[in-house]
Amino acid sequence: MSTETKQQKNVIGVWPTLVYRDGAAAIRFLTEGLGFRLIASYPGESEGSIAHAELHWPTGGGVMVSSLDRGADSEFDVLADHPASNYLVYDDPDGLLSRAQAAGAKLVRGLRDEDYGSRGFTVSDHEGNFWSVGTYAGEKP
Repeated sequence: MSTETKQQKNVIGVWPTLVYRDGAAAIRFLTEGLGFRLIASYPGESEGSIAHAELHWPTGGGVMVSSLDRGADSEFDVLADHPASNYLVYDDPDGLLSRAQAAGAKLVRGLRDEDYGSRGFTVSDHEGNFWSVGTYAGEKP
């Protein structure tokens, strides 16, 4: 197996990108409320704005976040007006729900067991993005 192929196996290939009106508030919610770990953050041109931030999820993968007022016009700016729906795999959704709500999340769908074997909930953040958290990790390829 080539070195390139070995490296590709260790790469997380899907990174949802979210543009927020207030990127700094989004980072606070994602780290304090949901448990993401901030890996990198680069300031935008406006005071308190985020040009680019990378947040890792404990079980793998992560999201990239920026602020609408980061300074550079971008084709992605329209995303700030279109909330997204995201799913996070987590083994203790019961324990995470109160943490998310304490950080300002609004409950969209309470804790429940699904017929496909998952247990989870859905909340929305301060800009209307949905964050579903559940134990379902997907089918094996």
